[in-house]
Amino acid sequence: MLFNSLNFIIFLFITLGLYYLLPHKLRWYLLLVASFVFYMAWRVEFIFLILFSSFFNYFIAILIEKYNLYKKPILTLGIFINFSLLFIFKYSIFINHSFMEIYKFLNIPYPIKDFDIILPMGISFYTFQATSYIIDVYRSTYKAERNILKLSLYIMFFPQLVAGPIERADRLLNQLFQKHKFDIDNICLGTKIMIIGYFKKIVIADRVAILVNTVYNNPLEYSGLSFIIATFFFAIQLYCDFSGYSDIAIGCAKLFGINLMQNFKSPYFSKSVKEFWTRWHISLSSWFKDYLYIPLGGNKKGTIRTYINLMITFLASGLWHGANWTFVIWGALNGFYQIIGSVKNKTLSKLKINLKSNIVEFFKILITFSLICFSLIFFRANTVSDAFFIVSNLFSDISNIFNIQYLYDISKTLGLNIFEILIISCCILLLFFIELFEKNNRIYISLDKKPFILRFAFYYILVIIIISMGVFNNAGQFIYFQF
Repeated sequence: MLFNSLNFIIFLFITLGLYYLLPHKLRWYLLLVASFVFYMAWRVEFIFLILFSSFFNYFIAILIEKYNLYKKPILTLGIFINFSLLFIFKYSIFINHSFMEIYKFLNIPYPIKDFDIILPMGISFYTFQATSYIIDVYRSTYKAERNILKLSLYIMFFPQLVAGPIERADRLLNQLFQKHKFDIDNICLGTKIMIIGYFKKIVIADRVAILVNTVYNNPLEYSGLSFIIATFFFAIQLYCDFSGYSDIAIGCAKLFGINLMQNFKSPYFSKSVKEFWTRWHISLSSWFKDYLYIPLGGNKKGTIRTYINLMITFLASGLWHGANWTFVIWGALNGFYQIIGSVKNKTLSKLKINLKSNIVEFFKILITFSLICFSLIFFRANTVSDAFFIVSNLFSDISNIFNIQYLYDISKTLGLNIFEILIISCCILLLFFIELFEKNNRIYISLDKKPFILRFAFYYILVIIIISMGVFNNAGQFIYFQF
């Protein structure tokens, strides 16, 4: 069931109405049933995989607390089983194809035939959430939940089930069972956040996707400027798609009085790649930091070890995003960016050079955004060869950048007409000003201090734009559902 579907809106209205009509002690049961229905609307059979994950991690956490002397091997078993399931469903085909290519290159017959496995929607998200829970129990950060159904709701809570944010038990689990009175302020705030999310997804991401797919699915038919335009628009698409999902999830949970963590903080205004990763997909970045980077030693074991830990973390992040060598390269690039940034900062510090001015800050943002866009070529390309073809031809016609006729001719081949490109560009500019406006605070919080007429006009305009310019036919699946 997609957030950007009429079925979900109907489902949400029914669930919300029943939630506030039921006595407090029955509400969490409703949320659990709703989460079942939400996920089974995609594929019924995969609900058993989530149930296994819930039940297995429930018993692992109990055993960790009960048998303190053996808690490390018990935790190791829990992590191994969690990631074994993830490996089977997400990476077995990738590994098999990789070996097939190696054997083919060596001209040796490969004994295992090609096969296909359906990737359960959101498996990476709920696996990471379940794994963080047993690690937190191991660290005594959180006590093991004694009610198996309550833990199941924590892992399956439908607003963030298939694409996050990846919540921690100490933040979310107790919230699900607290008494939440019907609060019109929560309803209004949740609705406002969802409107912003739908604007990002339906108006911008799904429209821009047409252009991006046209170029990236047929790279041999295009050249430099087309690749630059498509890559820029993909950066916008990816952000609007995923932050749009997060906004809808956060707003949806808020309707029930539940607070999910903020997952994005205007990442494209970052002045360094390091800062970018504190603003982008915050729940995942913090997961890798707390459960991989720091356990590896973080930055406490010398410079070389720090760089190795950074690279391992980003390679793991790349693999998490997709079972394809393109994602591994994307992760490696971001790890390399981090290392170069660290070397640069240390050098400037030793030389006592302090570069601060509005112009310098602007160029830092521009350079960071350009580096991120370059790495996204590998994130979006269908194959490694496609990615390197695009990179090698990125500036092949750069001399025509000021040739208006040439740019006009290119625009007619990108899958959108001129009017659509202009409209979507205006929407992106609107989003840019919203992000600029909310630099220190979320737009819906900042607007609460403004006159009613201004608040009403803002959300009214967004709703009109969504209705009139949104992509509703063949509504696009959220990109991160595949992860």
